[in-house]
Amino acid sequence: MDDQNKNLILATALSFLVILVWFLLFPPEEPVPPAEQPVASEQAPTVDPATGAPIASVPGSAETGGGSEPAAPQPDAAASEVADAPRIEIDTPRLSGSISLLGGRIDDLDLTRYQETLADDSPDVTLLSPVGTDGAYYALYGWAPGGGLTAEDVPGTDTMWQVEQGNVLTPDTPVVLRWDSPSGLIFRRTITVDDAYLFEVTQSVENPTQEARRAAPYGIIARHGLPDDLANFFILHEGVVGWVNDELVEGGFKYDQVADFDVSPQLGVPGEVFGGVEQGWIGFTDKYWMTSLIPQQGVTSTLAVLYQPGPDIYQTRAIYPTLDLAPGATAEQTSRLFAGAKEWEVIRTYQNEEGIVNFLDSIDWGWFFFLTKPIFAVLHFLNIWIGNMGWSIIALTLLIKALLLPLAYKSYVSMAKMKELQPEMEKIKERAGDDRQKLQKEMMELYKKEKVNPASGCLPILLQIPIFFSLYKVIFVTIELRHAPWFGPFRDLSVPDPTSIFNLFGLFPWQAPPPESLLALIFIGILPIVLGVSMWLQQKLNPAPTDPTQQMIFAWMPWVFMFILGGFASGLLVYWIANNVLTFAQQYAIMRSQGYKPDLFGNIASSFRKSKPDAK
Repeated sequence: MDDQNKNLILATALSFLVILVWFLLFPPEEPVPPAEQPVASEQAPTVDPATGAPIASVPGSAETGGGSEPAAPQPDAAASEVADAPRIEIDTPRLSGSISLLGGRIDDLDLTRYQETLADDSPDVTLLSPVGTDGAYYALYGWAPGGGLTAEDVPGTDTMWQVEQGNVLTPDTPVVLRWDSPSGLIFRRTITVDDAYLFEVTQSVENPTQEARRAAPYGIIARHGLPDDLANFFILHEGVVGWVNDELVEGGFKYDQVADFDVSPQLGVPGEVFGGVEQGWIGFTDKYWMTSLIPQQGVTSTLAVLYQPGPDIYQTRAIYPTLDLAPGATAEQTSRLFAGAKEWEVIRTYQNEEGIVNFLDSIDWGWFFFLTKPIFAVLHFLNIWIGNMGWSIIALTLLIKALLLPLAYKSYVSMAKMKELQPEMEKIKERAGDDRQKLQKEMMELYKKEKVNPASGCLPILLQIPIFFSLYKVIFVTIELRHAPWFGPFRDLSVPDPTSIFNLFGLFPWQAPPPESLLALIFIGILPIVLGVSMWLQQKLNPAPTDPTQQMIFAWMPWVFMFILGGFASGLLVYWIANNVLTFAQQYAIMRSQGYKPDLFGNIASSFRKSKPDAK
């Protein structure tokens, strides 16, 4: 067998092995249904941002002369109270929902640009929902008391706010809420929103009394139970995400890992506290959606992650610096809340123009981030230019092949030289006999003399493995591929091919097997079939090896790949088919440039002939 076939077998076998291990040993886990849990209890944070100690240990003002007892836990409002509370509408180009005046919580939010399914009557994606609904998920703000104040003197989760300004929250009309404390303090909360997904929340307190006061503002994102659409796939991070103290908070912070945390002495429940944060943010990420608390950058704050096992609540918290309130003074603290879709262009704008440090890392780029980031950036701009994600993937494939062309050309030229050296290599084998050390030495001298690298033939194929995985990651995690159409039946390139042999690709009126069923693995769609055919044709540029075992491997490899990759995202198959077609054309042209004319039709015909028995 010549070295060209050896290299092709090696590269193909390695590709097959990697994909097979990935597909069989690491299948997606079944989502764990959230357990039925009682309605949560929210606790007002009592952690001092500077020390991480309970806020009770923070010294009081000169007038009070010492510290106060920590605030008692504030019970969350009952579901019926939340449902009956008055609300302020949210209306932006991308969001719709409302803010509950009970606690001033942002707990009702739909993403109007995204629907649950492709059906015409599909509802919008719901991101946040109030207590009392399935999978309650919301953001709330408040104050932890200190310096002579008690829990009743500061607004908490069950405080009924009054509207001081604004009836509808829009990008042009902010909302101002007000609450007068029994202690005489006047609390205000000003909420603004941009035309995308970023809220700005300014918490202020006015002290018209004659006594100095102290209090610490905070923000909370609470999630009751696990999300219903949890993908629970090993290559995707779902759970807590953030950037804290120059590090990405991701590894070790999936939902099940947070639930297994040790009890934090500062929080009293399983969790972890990050103190002294000047540049950072923290929240929850799903496959396509995210919420994040974003403190004012450059101001020291404390971020925390915790889990309340009884009510099954996951929380992220931001506790801001304790404010001293002199008599007649007003103090305020401003922070931001991201609640929306992880759109690359929007998040990049927030990072580059709004100063949210490393916000693009909220998208799970994976191990090959040095490839996935530029690959997606190029794909994104191609899609803007072309206007169709399917054709953009094909254009991306063309660009990748152009970048790898010098290496491919060198590889094919090297393989052509290896063919020319076959007679000399046979002579070396005869001279060396069974002396493998002598054989290897003389072979290496020959390669060095002729300036040939025998391993270079498989490099272009091997380089496709990280590119393939990176594109798989891009298609799997980026929202720009969700519900992205190509043409005809291919209305969502992030899911497997919707066509099927079962109904003859839509010719018959019955439905194809669902993607998660065993039948779907057998009755594959048209894209996997085209993929198998393109791989088979690429093989036929070279004569079949003479060894029967190698012949069998070559004969079966395209069709094995066809069924293995049948359940992968359609966009990935589009890339692989385009790559095979371009590789075929590239290899054919380079072979002709080296004086070798591939007998494509002859090789195809020979594969259908039955081998004759050896004459005796």
